[in-house]
Amino acid sequence: MNPRGNDHVSGKKLCRFLFILLSAALVVLPVKANDAAITIPSGTILPIRLNSTISFAKSKPGQVITGRIMQDVPLSSGATIRAGSKLIGHIVEVIPAANGSQSRISFQFDKLVSSQQTISITTNLRALAGFVGVLEAQTPTTAPGEGDSIRDLTTVQVGGDVLYGETGPATTSENSEDVVGRGVYTGVLGQVRAREGTKCRGFIDGNNNPQALWVFSADACGIYRLEHLSLVHAGRTDPVGVIVLASDKSNLKLVAGAGLLLRVTGPTRSLSTSR
Repeated sequence: MNPRGNDHVSGKKLCRFLFILLSAALVVLPVKANDAAITIPSGTILPIRLNSTISFAKSKPGQVITGRIMQDVPLSSGATIRAGSKLIGHIVEVIPAANGSQSRISFQFDKLVSSQQTISITTNLRALAGFVGVLEAQTPTTAPGEGDSIRDLTTVQVGGDVLYGETGPATTSENSEDVVGRGVYTGVLGQVRAREGTKCRGFIDGNNNPQALWVFSADACGIYRLEHLSLVHAGRTDPVGVIVLASDKSNLKLVAGAGLLLRVTGPTRSLSTSR
């Protein structure tokens, strides 16, 4: 008999037993997320790029649509909705043109996936620009000269504000001293402004914090660079959160790459947390 051999076998059995116990404990231990629940104040602006094409001819009710947050969104709590976070929504209704009426399509975004959390939200539309308008806002107004950095060149936001370099001031017009925001590499931080002659409001519900405006002006409101498209319902009133667009062309598409400024309405609620 080899006592050392028996000790070796017993040791292997003990290790296996401990491994099984540890594995079982890991299965039943609750998973705790690293990030605290995100609360998004009413009035917060969410700048998104549309990932899905919305077609007046082919989209169907219930079809899932998504968007990408294009700039870090600072919150009054000190938390941040990171650029790259995902917005999820769906097509609500599609009404084809009939008897001379315009075709209509309605949709809403109602979930935000950020920092391993899924958050229920209600949003309305402040501004919408086609992908051409988004590209134009990211293109310098002049060619770089010798020794110039493209990051220092001037661009014009959707709606007309002028941004002097990626981290420079944003003003209401060229050579204006009316500063309405500041560049932050991925966009602009500034307080939203009311637009005279429109229903577009400034800050609401006491939320006068700087907002993430991405490629849009502080007073951008309505639809830009999208011919044959009009805004029927922004989602501010019943049905709250539902955005309705109309077109005189039944085959019109709002193609992926379009930019939207959405505004959060009312309280938000965390639906789930995961690792």
